[in-house]
Amino acid sequence: MIRAYTFLLRPTVRQRQALGEMLRDHCSLYNSALQERRDAYRHASKTSIKYGQQSAQLKEIRAFDPERQGRWSFSSQQATLRRLDKAFQAFFRRVKAGQKPGYPRFRGAMWFDTVEFPRDGDGCRWDSTGHGPVTRVRLQGVGHVRVHQHRLVKGRVKTVSIKREGRQWYVVLACDEVAAEPLPATGAVTGIDMGVTHFLTTSEGAHVENPRHGKRNADALAEAQRALKAFPRRKRETRTTKHRRAVEKVAKLHRKVRRQRLDHAHKAALCLVRDYDQIAHERLSIANMVRTPKPKPDPETPGAFLPNGAASKAGLNRSILDAGWGVFLGILAQKAESAARVLIPVDPRNTSRTCPECGHVDAQNRDGEKFQCTSCQHIDHADHVGAWNVALRAGLVLPDVA
Repeated sequence: MIRAYTFLLRPTVRQRQALGEMLRDHCSLYNSALQERRDAYRHASKTSIKYGQQSAQLKEIRAFDPERQGRWSFSSQQATLRRLDKAFQAFFRRVKAGQKPGYPRFRGAMWFDTVEFPRDGDGCRWDSTGHGPVTRVRLQGVGHVRVHQHRLVKGRVKTVSIKREGRQWYVVLACDEVAAEPLPATGAVTGIDMGVTHFLTTSEGAHVENPRHGKRNADALAEAQRALKAFPRRKRETRTTKHRRAVEKVAKLHRKVRRQRLDHAHKAALCLVRDYDQIAHERLSIANMVRTPKPKPDPETPGAFLPNGAASKAGLNRSILDAGWGVFLGILAQKAESAARVLIPVDPRNTSRTCPECGHVDAQNRDGEKFQCTSCQHIDHADHVGAWNVALRAGLVLPDVA
């Protein structure tokens, strides 16, 4: 299996400066390659430039600008060009599918925060001699950077990425051939229902509360954003120290919320993996769930629109995104694979409208958090019913219905 490890870097002052220059030069390479593709399509009879053509020019680019481009790893520059190529592939795929295209954009100095080294030993070298505070990673053009390795790296290091978050630098190791660590069998199975009022509910009726990290930090974030908006728009070279601090404060609050969600998702997933051998969950399409309603033109008034519930839907969308269902399900899948547990996704349609006793399906069965079957009058919590039906659709034998 594949596993990623993230460690904090502790560079010196000169190394920190070199890391910043590495990001800026790779960002410049990315933007230059994007500009070349745009110019070729506009001015050369709609000619499309591929990755192979741009990669073949790297040797000349490095020789022409040895101070900025020639000092960095050749393979990392190829990875930057592949990153742009993937963006164009995704753009053309969305165009063919009739979706919103989203043409690749130029990256600003603060939008380009990662440099990838496709292979350990080519432009970078992870020091795997041991585990402790003396671990280092060697980067071409930067040197040997100290790493705060807080856990043992398992498997074979495949790729190495350098990432900047605020004023901190991190190294991300993608390792393959990581052996699974099966947990002892418990003989228990469950189904889970994701929600907004409760983060999740198991088929046994246990609720995991929704921490609502985004809502709890909304006031502080809004205040920081108002303070940032008070500064006039200026170029990066003319920004004041107070403006840069305001930008960093907003970014810091966003990182805090993201880390809180990750921490909660890891803990909730670990509890499920430790307690159950088989876990069934809904196969959610979150992108469709948070989609904005389409406007409804008013046939009687040209240019006017009918109410479509967009305001109330926006509040629900914020709650769904704040819960972080997609992040949780991804972490649950990784932990289940590592612990040799079985994860079963099922169709989520009508799971909270189907009576688990008689099988009657009716939209009126559910009223908020209350479930009352219109056929057999079975009464229960709506989230518990949803989790119960998820387990039944997965073919799990629950103690209550055995």
